[in-house]
Amino acid sequence: PTWHVSTTGSDANDGSSQENAFATIQHGIDASSDGDVVLVSAGTYYENINYNGKNIVVQGEDRETTIIDGNQNGSVVTFNSGEDDNAVLSGFTITNGNGYGGGISIGLNTSSSPTIVNCIIKENSGDWGGGVYCENSTAIFNNNLIINNQATNNGGGIYRDDDGSVDIINCTIAFNSASSNGGGIATSSNDTIKNSIIYFNTANQSNNNIHGSPNPVITYSNLQGGYSPEGEGNIDADPLFVDPTNEDYHLNASSP
Repeated sequence: PTWHVSTTGSDANDGSSQENAFATIQHGIDASSDGDVVLVSAGTYYENINYNGKNIVVQGEDRETTIIDGNQNGSVVTFNSGEDDNAVLSGFTITNGNGYGGGISIGLNTSSSPTIVNCIIKENSGDWGGGVYCENSTAIFNNNLIINNQATNNGGGIYRDDDGSVDIINCTIAFNSASSNGGGIATSSNDTIKNSIIYFNTANQSNNNIHGSPNPVITYSNLQGGYSPEGEGNIDADPLFVDPTNEDYHLNASSP
């Protein structure tokens, strides 16, 4: 089944069509079962959603215009009930959250392994992991923009703790900050990073862009300041974003 959510809908509807859409994403999740799809129309949804162990796809209409605003009321999206890689979040802007992973919190109670695709995770804050917190979990991040998040401790963009790993593929992680280490990413696991840009992040103590122990495996990426051990195909050069001040992170034609 496919469930529909729209800002013009009502949670008193049955969610079976665009004309009978729910008003909240959480109501769509609650109505769904494993394998279902929750389709969310463009608009701003002031919610903090939890997958509650359901292996479903929650799909936004367009990541620029389908926005989940956490209203500083905890993590915007939570996966902490054993979800696997069939639990997919795609096509959203995730913003204005606060918590262990202000934007997305993974595995805080129970290890989980969601797939995060084609999202913008921006302007969130947290003690550990301003954008994303991931503990004892194996998650996939593909084609995401993680920008302007802030951590009061480690991992401005992403904080990874304990066992498990994350795959970070085709992502841009930029202009995040941490009061301690790892303005872009702080990790304590053998994560895999490839085809990504990690640049213009800051940390008050050390490791502006990546703080890792053990070291993540990084290939074919653009890493400000480089990284040791050096991975195959990596470079260190200004990516030449079109207009980051106005959040246009497309690359100029002359980008390295």
